[in-house]
Amino acid sequence: MNIDRSPRALRIALLSYRSKPHSGGQGIYVRHLSRELVALGHHVEVFSSPPLPELDPGVRLTHIRNLDLYREPDPFRTPALREFTSPVDVLEWGLMCTAAFPEPLTFSLRAWHHLSSRLSEFDVVHDNQSLGYGLLGLRAQLRRRGVPLVATIHHPITVDRDLELAAATDRQRRYSLRRWYAFCRMQGRVARQLPWLTTVSVASRDEIVRAFRVRSERLRVIGVGVDEETFTPELRTPAVPGRVVAVASADVPLKGLGDLIEAVAKVAVERPVELVVVGAARPGGPADQAIHRLGLTGIVRFVQGISDEALADLFRSAQVAVVPSRYEGFSLPAVEAMACGVPLVVTTAGALPEVAGPDGLTALHVPAGDSEALAHSIGRLLDDAPLRARLGAAGRARVVEHFTWQLTASRTAQWYGDAIDDLKSEGTC
Repeated sequence: MNIDRSPRALRIALLSYRSKPHSGGQGIYVRHLSRELVALGHHVEVFSSPPLPELDPGVRLTHIRNLDLYREPDPFRTPALREFTSPVDVLEWGLMCTAAFPEPLTFSLRAWHHLSSRLSEFDVVHDNQSLGYGLLGLRAQLRRRGVPLVATIHHPITVDRDLELAAATDRQRRYSLRRWYAFCRMQGRVARQLPWLTTVSVASRDEIVRAFRVRSERLRVIGVGVDEETFTPELRTPAVPGRVVAVASADVPLKGLGDLIEAVAKVAVERPVELVVVGAARPGGPADQAIHRLGLTGIVRFVQGISDEALADLFRSAQVAVVPSRYEGFSLPAVEAMACGVPLVVTTAGALPEVAGPDGLTALHVPAGDSEALAHSIGRLLDDAPLRARLGAAGRARVVEHFTWQLTASRTAQWYGDAIDDLKSEGTC
């Protein structure tokens, strides 16, 4: 693959309000994008609050301190008085006490304060979906120096909010969810004022246009990627008969874990099956209740906090990988499984058909929320070795052609250059 190299080395500030290394997409995006930008000759400094990312050599990390109110094993903790050192700390604590999620806002305010004294050190500042009000103040300062502020929106969190509200069973739960997701209004307002935005799929772009009322021509689609040397079928050992693997970064309706558990219960009636989920089920939550209700305690197991290498090994041990989500703006687990040559079943929700490719050629498609159709496709693959081999090979080829981090970084660097040129042309008008 030919990767276009930028004619000049850019100094990039990459902002990420939380960057969990092995769960959810934001920390993975930050790690791999920063590494490949450095490989292209650029200089990258990541600014992140906890959970901090794992970064590769050559990428600088600046820790933007916060109160870390959601850290494990004591989420929603009460900080000691000595931990409050600024008005933003008080704001963060106060918002949490009112059941709101403060991190996107408070991170943006801290990042603005931190970067205000370092504006001359960067050619572009890239926000990774905080979309907090502090970015507007930072953008105004940067514009005076001819430096663009750009932002990635993986997908609008309004999708998560709406799915959880639909699943809520009482008024108190709906009130709590609306309060928690109140930051979505801020993110929409900020997104409408940022002229350079990128997202990861056409489906996500369309949802951002609908939910945030952003003009589509301001959104550039740059898909994310996979480390095809780690996620590879070349090291494959014989798959475990009946093993199905899925990744669920959170036990929420968005991820469709309940649908998958229902499907596995149907499959288990007819053949031996094992479901391994990368993630965790909330005690007493929907997934936990479904496992016990359906008698699947010996069939479903969870693993978490594993490395990329261990995740690739797990995918290679599977006969089938599944992404059962009710919505995805992209889906890193889908391309990671495909890169390992594992046959994939995906729902038709959001960007999944766009990412996984045509039904029956590179993956099998099922309607979102349809556990019966999901069970049928899983069983079909478990029973058909030639189909598994054909889909696995085609999926690997699709990923290598379309979804590598090198390609993501090259396109992102081109986007940076266009934003810089646009800002310069504004200054000469």
